[in-house]
Amino acid sequence: MHSTDTSDDAALFAACVGAPAVVVAMAEEAQPFLDLATAGCSIPQQVGGAQLHALELEGRPVLLVRTGIGLVNAASALTSALERFEPSAVVSAGSCGGLRADVNVGDLVVGARFRYADADATAFGYAPGQVPGMPESFDAAGPLLSAAEHLAAEEGRQLWRGTMLSGGSFVTAENVGVTRELFPEALSTDMETTALAQVCGSHETPFLAVRSISDLCGPAADQQFHLELDVVAGISARAVCRLLSALEGAARA
Repeated sequence: MHSTDTSDDAALFAACVGAPAVVVAMAEEAQPFLDLATAGCSIPQQVGGAQLHALELEGRPVLLVRTGIGLVNAASALTSALERFEPSAVVSAGSCGGLRADVNVGDLVVGARFRYADADATAFGYAPGQVPGMPESFDAAGPLLSAAEHLAAEEGRQLWRGTMLSGGSFVTAENVGVTRELFPEALSTDMETTALAQVCGSHETPFLAVRSISDLCGPAADQQFHLELDVVAGISARAVCRLLSALEGAARA
């Protein structure tokens, strides 16, 4: 449900100052949040190639940021959103590729640590995935992880907590072996989340990722390897809404 009166947009965006922000890459990942919203701006703010939507989800203001695909798009869009709205927390939502051999499509991944899949400065003594001058990994905020403790996967699926990777290259069945060898603990991979975590770290903004697996980078013979994007986007969006409710409950306690 969306506002049809542009005069309401200013109030909706004003309410998003200091509210949580949800960040997605694609329109298909944004759509479930737009569908779940009880109110929303009639015209999103355009910031470069990104779109910012002011929403109400279950009566609470939420800034929805659609960044476009890739590390640079994600970082630049989130930086603009942080400067304009100073969100209380940032949650990365949407789809991801399943990396570890025992994950399956439709599973939900809650990121606790975030690393770059294809950064390589090992010749200078850095760990695989570590950008010079940066930590080996970026960590999710403790209070957000605590709020996510009671999240549950949807029927027939599993929920995983652990390391998520991001990079500028797709991980495929042909190259997944190298990635698994370098990052044996990693559950999933995408093209935005670690950049978002790094930006939030530099701005001291609490960060968490809650994404659903849309495809498997190296499926076994008996595994379903793909789910439609709108299906997994909905799984992620419903979980993020439950997380936001838990955060609000914790704030009131």
